[in-house]
Amino acid sequence: MKKMFYAAFAYLIAGLLAGLYYRELTKGTAFESGGDTQLSVAHTHLLVLGFIVMLLALVLDKAFGLSRSRLFPWFFWLYNAGVVVTTGLLVWHGTLTVLGEEAGAMISGIAGLGHIFLTAGTILLFLALRPGVMAAANVRTEEERELVAA
Repeated sequence: MKKMFYAAFAYLIAGLLAGLYYRELTKGTAFESGGDTQLSVAHTHLLVLGFIVMLLALVLDKAFGLSRSRLFPWFFWLYNAGVVVTTGLLVWHGTLTVLGEEAGAMISGIAGLGHIFLTAGTILLFLALRPGVMAAANVRTEEERELVAA
């Protein structure tokens, strides 16, 4: 649980800093493209995919014992690698755009890997969550049967 808490906090700080970086870089370079850059969405990705998802995972751990699954470490590290790679490439590509530089195909390829990590991590989240949800559903079903029988 501590890992998820600290990861959520780190993503909160990173997301806020990414928003500040975007604002200051575009203001400092007089970037006039109306914010049409990958950099403009980096802070949102960090806050939603990082901060909010880690907080939700923390709640799911409390409710369903998510971290007890043997798949949990795989989810945690793969998903977080995906967030870091994806948002890192958003910042890189966006910075190049603001500075008027050309972004190559390599950036898109690496960002694609980040999205693949995110997808695999999300699938692992559901696989890790399933046993706890099914166990909770079975307990409720037993309790309902006992209430009907009484």
